[in-house]
Amino acid sequence: MSDPSRVSGREATSRPSRSSLRTAVVWDVLKDALDRRAADLGKDSLDVLDTGGGSGNFAVPVARLGHRVTVVDPSPNALFALERRAAEAGVADRVQGVQGDIRGLFDVVGREAFDSVLCHGVLEYVDDPAEGVRNAAAALRPGGSLSLLAAGLGGAVLARALAGHFTEARHALGDPDGRWGAGDPVPRRFTADQLTGLAADAGLDVGSVHGVRIFADLVPGVLVDTEPGAAEALLKLEAAAAELASFHAIATQLHVLGRKHG
Repeated sequence: MSDPSRVSGREATSRPSRSSLRTAVVWDVLKDALDRRAADLGKDSLDVLDTGGGSGNFAVPVARLGHRVTVVDPSPNALFALERRAAEAGVADRVQGVQGDIRGLFDVVGREAFDSVLCHGVLEYVDDPAEGVRNAAAALRPGGSLSLLAAGLGGAVLARALAGHFTEARHALGDPDGRWGAGDPVPRRFTADQLTGLAADAGLDVGSVHGVRIFADLVPGVLVDTEPGAAEALLKLEAAAAELASFHAIATQLHVLGRKHG
């Protein structure tokens, strides 16, 4: 995945990569939330927690903004890659990797210790998503923000149907976890209502909901890579549709930004 700080939905100096098309919406929302929090506190540097942050696809760009980032991830290999990536980016002093997971989060970090928490691609794989969101919220200081990113049910149904797997698409529609079958590599998917409900139940005010990868996974790569201006136009289309509730139902991923009372 490319560095999301290099391309945003609002500005691009060169043709966006396929991976940046998939992260631009989330990065724009996250950066805006960090900027607003820093302004509210009158601080240049925030404390940010990235749960399941892996090799630092978001952590390193956040550190480049001047923030201190703690990444909690169960994989030693991912944390080693994070350390190397942070060093190459010149932000090793602002990025700390800790082995752990969101279920045992407070074995490795403190409660109410962070201004922002990222929980991206985690809820699909935990046994109890509600517990995961509650722990993420409990790690926030009052007024802090939680960035939730999870797989969307509708996007998977649409993708299976367009691939001609109609029985699997129908199965996903009726499955409690949104799985299309035994071979599905994703344990759980969500609707926008389910994600916002988890955030609200954890005591957060939901500030925004965005659809992510609404079109990027459906458009043939050859069109984006060879048609002049196609990548830039697709990036703008993704940004324009991301906030529209009517498109949340077909997004590959869903992003929810919540704010802790205070």
